[in-house]
Amino acid sequence: MTFAEILVTKGREAGLEFTDKQLQQFTTYYELLVETNKVMNLTALTEPEDVAVKHMIDSLLAFEPSFSGKTLADVGTGAGFPGVPLKIYCPSLKVVLIDSLGKRLKFLENVISTLGLEEISCRHLRAEDAGHNKELRERFDIVTARAVARLSVLSEYCLPLVKKGGSFIALKGSKYADEIKEGEQAVKSLGGKIVSAEPVKLPGLDDGRAIVKIAKLKPTPAQYPRKAGTPDKQPLGSK
Repeated sequence: MTFAEILVTKGREAGLEFTDKQLQQFTTYYELLVETNKVMNLTALTEPEDVAVKHMIDSLLAFEPSFSGKTLADVGTGAGFPGVPLKIYCPSLKVVLIDSLGKRLKFLENVISTLGLEEISCRHLRAEDAGHNKELRERFDIVTARAVARLSVLSEYCLPLVKKGGSFIALKGSKYADEIKEGEQAVKSLGGKIVSAEPVKLPGLDDGRAIVKIAKLKPTPAQYPRKAGTPDKQPLGSK
């Protein structure tokens, strides 16, 4: 099967339907990813089914119909997951991709240009610096992050970017329940509240993934995020 055929088949299993234009964009994204990966380490997964399921569909499991027309920041976007798939699937989303590695962002700028995506841009920043950037702090309806760090650490990177009334959505693996327990105090300190942890199943896999949703109830105290390296070494709420 072609990449597009795999995406259609596996997507249906996950409750996703794609337009012809979306399939073309996802296919081109896949081709650019695999080609660029030959000279730059973007992903360990290059087989069509792996990329379709474990990158594209996995990213889209975070989608909610309420995303339409909203602003979204994707922190530690890497090769563009979940930000780029969400933009392709929901064209009205206004997306900012944030990453600390310039080479990855050059790849993503090429993806954006080649796919003809609008209202999506890249920012070359560490997450800790993005959270103190006046153009970005508490400006987004939605902030996403996928497989970047433990929830206690991730919340310090991401919640400062979420506006009051918005949501931080973390795509987490099998240890999500432990991470939630460990991270509850940190989330509260940053102005948030964990409102749901929805187990999700990728087609053909059963590896305990979940979408964790955190509501932003009040502004994040000005001292957060702390300077680079501190959140990871000394997570909030840790003893």
